[in-house]
Amino acid sequence: MHPPATPDGATGDGTMNEATAKRRQFRELLARDELLVMPGGFSPLLARIAQDAGFESYFIAGSQLCAFLYGYPDTGVMGMRDVVDHARHVAARTDIPIFLDFDTGFGNAVNVWYAVQEAVRAGVAGLQIEDQEAPKKSGTSAGRRCIPVDEAVGKYRAAVAARDEIDREFVVCARCDALGAAGETFESALNRCVAYAEQGGVDLVWLNSVQSREQLKIACREIPVPVLTIWGGQGPAPTLEEYRELGLRVVLYPTIAASSGMQAAWRVLHDFRRRGQAALADWAAQVNACPDGPADYKTLSGIPKVMELERRFLAEDSRPDYASTWGHGGTLEQSGRQPPK
Repeated sequence: MHPPATPDGATGDGTMNEATAKRRQFRELLARDELLVMPGGFSPLLARIAQDAGFESYFIAGSQLCAFLYGYPDTGVMGMRDVVDHARHVAARTDIPIFLDFDTGFGNAVNVWYAVQEAVRAGVAGLQIEDQEAPKKSGTSAGRRCIPVDEAVGKYRAAVAARDEIDREFVVCARCDALGAAGETFESALNRCVAYAEQGGVDLVWLNSVQSREQLKIACREIPVPVLTIWGGQGPAPTLEEYRELGLRVVLYPTIAASSGMQAAWRVLHDFRRRGQAALADWAAQVNACPDGPADYKTLSGIPKVMELERRFLAEDSRPDYASTWGHGGTLEQSGRQPPK
């Protein structure tokens, strides 16, 4: 049994646990003078693909969880347990820091305190909490409303206090959805962000729905903590170098993995329905021609590890016979030989 975590994130025997190591890594990424480009999605395997592609962190997007796990729109239908349990799986299957979309924190400041402690224990490196009213809407959807500033500050203070009791390396981000919301302006949204940093004590601020590069530049100048933005919405999309020159520390691409996968499935299934097997042959040719090779979910999900564990721990007479049997992962398949008639 592992010793319990102490407030500084170390275990009782003085060694730093894996989650804290990832959080320190995340803080180092945020502190450096270099733009952090963070793709997003929803599943452990998409996170593994991002990791294998060389990205340094990964965002679990709430809209993607709603859509791809439950088939629902991003309107606050998920509960805290849904999000935390899923995040735990993603964090456990990756070696890079995981940044979590935590919606509005699942209640008032008291609820936020408990919810954040659960998220910290799930192993993610940080999270963002929105300042919307409940039930929330997607941060870029029309019709959204924000809670009063003092109420939002209280929620962020609660999140930071909850974090501090377990692991001070954990990153708390305030997401301001006021820009474009009812009764709000860019100036009022900017004032919110400053209050969230100065009074709420957050580590990172996300000003959502920014409409221009000039707004981004002002936000980075006025907000006293690192600023995050989401790709798009600023006219022609800035290049990564332009984002850095504007003062951004993080740019999120939250839908890139899931949306590209969905579009591929949409195209292949419609084509298969029209043309049958010929469509599958064309798709296989495209996959095999990919310069990065085909994506193999069996490998990403750990089948090679299973085979290693079998060799290490199973008695010799109970180990699977991969040499003379046919199937995925077997020697026959790997050698290209045909199965016996």
